[in-house]
Amino acid sequence: MSGLRVLEAGPRALLVELASGEETEAFHAELLRRRAAGELPAVREIVPGARTVLLDGVEDAALAGRLRSWTVPPLRRGDGEAVEIPVVYDGPDLADVAEAWGVAVDEVPRIHARTEFRVAFCGFAPGFGYLTGLPGHFDVPRRATPRTRVPAGALALAGPYTGVYPRPSPGGWQLIGRMPEPEALWDPAREPAALLGPGARVRFVEAEARG
Repeated sequence: MSGLRVLEAGPRALLVELASGEETEAFHAELLRRRAAGELPAVREIVPGARTVLLDGVEDAALAGRLRSWTVPPLRRGDGEAVEIPVVYDGPDLADVAEAWGVAVDEVPRIHARTEFRVAFCGFAPGFGYLTGLPGHFDVPRRATPRTRVPAGALALAGPYTGVYPRPSPGGWQLIGRMPEPEALWDPAREPAALLGPGARVRFVEAEARG
């Protein structure tokens, strides 16, 4: 990865900067693979971002140099069991998304539901995952005027990402549907509390509206 940079982020942390979101996902997946195979020196935590991966609690001072020399294969989607999220595709921005995609309104749910997603990273709110998987020509802009309140469970698109709001919040993403039971996204009594963690496979299953 020619654009990879490894920076010190404290006495025992490294911040790896990458050139694109796709490279970041591939690098994160390779870190997880090597850790599972016992090929990665002790690292307490691996935290991916949009273009970075933070390694915290690094015990091996020579790891930074080795990371720069890694050959990282392209990201392979389809490993592990997928988390299925039921959604109703009745969001207020369906028509706008259909226009941006150049398809009929009823095609948006079909395209979205047949896509396999992957959690690239988490943030914004507890339980919120930034999901990738849609081809690049389906990227959509944020709304020109953000909403002051987006309800919990709203299924939304912005740029290359899909996400589901775990709690009510202001937001400028395009809303195409809703998850009827969003409390499953974040449950402090569960371990782990977040339903969606970085690297997880996700599929959206179209559900019927109730009532």
